[in-house]
Amino acid sequence: MPVLPANVSHLPNIMRAMIVPESDFSECTSLVVDGNPTSRSILVSQLRDFGMGSVVQSARAVDARRHLEYRNFDFVLCEQHFATDTMSGQDLLDDLRRNQLLPFSTVFIMITGEATYTQVSEAAESALDGYLLKPHKASQLGDRLVAARVRKVALQGIFSAIEAEKYALAAQLCLDRFRNKGPFWLYAARVGAELLLRMGQAAEAQTLYKAVVDAKTLPWAKLGIARAQLDAGQVNQATSTLERLIGEDSSYADAYDVMGRAQFELGRFDKALDTYRMAATLTPASVSRLQNFAMMTFYSGDYAEAEKLLDRTTRLGLDSKMFDPQTLVLLAFCRLYIVDRKGLQRCEDDLLRLIERDESNARIPRLLGIVRALNLIQQSEFVPAIDAVRALAATVRDPLFDFESASNLVALLSQLSARTIQLNELEETIDVIGRRFCSNRPLTELLAASALAYPAYAERLRAAQGQVLNYAETAMALSLAGDPTNAVKNLILHGRDTLNARLIDNAYQLLQKHSNKVEGAAELSHAVQQLKNSCGPTLQLATLGEPKRQAGGLALRTGKLPAGSASGEALPAAGS
Repeated sequence: MPVLPANVSHLPNIMRAMIVPESDFSECTSLVVDGNPTSRSILVSQLRDFGMGSVVQSARAVDARRHLEYRNFDFVLCEQHFATDTMSGQDLLDDLRRNQLLPFSTVFIMITGEATYTQVSEAAESALDGYLLKPHKASQLGDRLVAARVRKVALQGIFSAIEAEKYALAAQLCLDRFRNKGPFWLYAARVGAELLLRMGQAAEAQTLYKAVVDAKTLPWAKLGIARAQLDAGQVNQATSTLERLIGEDSSYADAYDVMGRAQFELGRFDKALDTYRMAATLTPASVSRLQNFAMMTFYSGDYAEAEKLLDRTTRLGLDSKMFDPQTLVLLAFCRLYIVDRKGLQRCEDDLLRLIERDESNARIPRLLGIVRALNLIQQSEFVPAIDAVRALAATVRDPLFDFESASNLVALLSQLSARTIQLNELEETIDVIGRRFCSNRPLTELLAASALAYPAYAERLRAAQGQVLNYAETAMALSLAGDPTNAVKNLILHGRDTLNARLIDNAYQLLQKHSNKVEGAAELSHAVQQLKNSCGPTLQLATLGEPKRQAGGLALRTGKLPAGSASGEALPAAGS
């Protein structure tokens, strides 16, 4: 094999591939995932015969997932079916892709003893690099590896722009390749549409997805249209698109993910529950889908069933990067409900282990505070429990107090009140939370679902939303009456009192629209910006747990540039 020149040895493998022949694998790393020791040994031997620099083996998909979460590989050869594992190779690929754990530069080849048309179609939808049927010859495997690497090299300019965080350039390169029907133009279109979505250009992404559908009808492009419609606020149109897509293919799991998101954002939690159940049923080994289903079951009030699902999620995914620690908080609430003292203590212990694993994560200690308070309530240590609750309630106007913190605190206060532990400040705390976070019906109903243990709090939250709505309508009436100045001042006044993101955003929008008509626009704009800073992280759409990448999209893992680098461009993460 040729020796790699010393002056390029520091480059990423995908860039080195442009310098050395596509058949030179001496600097590459591979992961072989196969439960059969004989076929696994054959694959490893064939790769080493090709001159592969490093080959790692894994007998189980779950072990392979851990390898892929913490290490990058140039090639992954994965068996589709595992006799002793409920997770298939496709499930593994789906989970990795949906959670941004598979770089573009990695070549993923599925290996199986049989391949139906449906399986091959699913592989294409998953942006798979190759499909290899058993039994195979070494030359066939070599052809697949080289062909996949050729595609990576052909798209190297796009990948390099993404890794350098030059997202606008990468999107333009994708659009140029699509329009010119260059090599791998369909794949480039998919990458370009994903970039446009993540840069907030939903209309442009929707146009590109539609162009792909017109050129060659593909389910992922139709799903992309629905995602773009959701991002543009066209929720009803997105729902219609998804209904047609699911009607054409009732086993398309990603479509159920996006449908669940659409129903959730509309506040149709009962329908979202059914949809998430279907997605979890289609892919039982998916941590993310099981997690969504479990959380939705909790918010529906079925704590006994939710406990089983949340426990299963924890056992399946606790060691995975895909695991959301909010799962442990909801599991702790369920175990308080069913009086499982040991189980509740395990939730606290698991959170402590997560903190040890990621000491820089400020979110997990906040979640731990909720679980510790629940543990105190379970043990009837009400004096320290009340002290803990008061400490948490004192933070409700802090910039870092987010919607997740609000829903957890509402659930905790409801548990205290349900046990006839009445504190003078509890109702006022609920009202403050309501005025700050009840910006629309879905958010309000999600908070209300957190208060199922004490329905009176749910009603107070709904009343708070009505109050916020009145503030917004009053300002709108002033604006329509030709008085945008007082409309903005009114919104700033109530925004400062409530820290409600909707009111503050309305003030910002009015200033943008009527800047020439608003007296003291510069000062008012400064006041709005200060309020935005006081609000901290804001949430306009209801979500389950920590926002993740949208289902149906491609992973966009990027390189990291020094802070303030001029060549970097902001790429907002797409929530799910």
